[in-house]
Amino acid sequence: MRFWDSSALIPLLLGEAKQKRMLSLIEQDPRVAVWWGTPVEIYSAIARRERAGQLGPAEASEALLVLEALTEGWLEIQPAIQVRKTAQRLLRVHPLRAADALQLAAALSAFGGSSPSGTFVCLDDRLLDAARREGLRVLA
Repeated sequence: MRFWDSSALIPLLLGEAKQKRMLSLIEQDPRVAVWWGTPVEIYSAIARRERAGQLGPAEASEALLVLEALTEGWLEIQPAIQVRKTAQRLLRVHPLRAADALQLAAALSAFGGSSPSGTFVCLDDRLLDAARREGLRVLA
């Protein structure tokens, strides 16, 4: 199982530059874990692109259907006090935004907390760096 940040899932839905790489990773290990807020982040990215005219209404609707299908098969790390506390600690030691700290905290929770041994899939350099420093293996 790999933990996927929203930044790595969006190319799967929108055909962006890293789509082939992300497809390859998901084919290698289709067990996907995500943060509870990931669907909202992805929905936001799709809606932003639609409002900006980068996606037509049909393309946006198709991407949202694919997102809905993806959510059926993945493991979601739910909101929890420990995830929130970990995110707060992460904000003190890494230059992260709140949502990124929650993503990383959820990944650490998915892999057992203090001595993680899981893999974090992400396309955000700042978040990748923090994940490495927290002991996760990273794929981009």
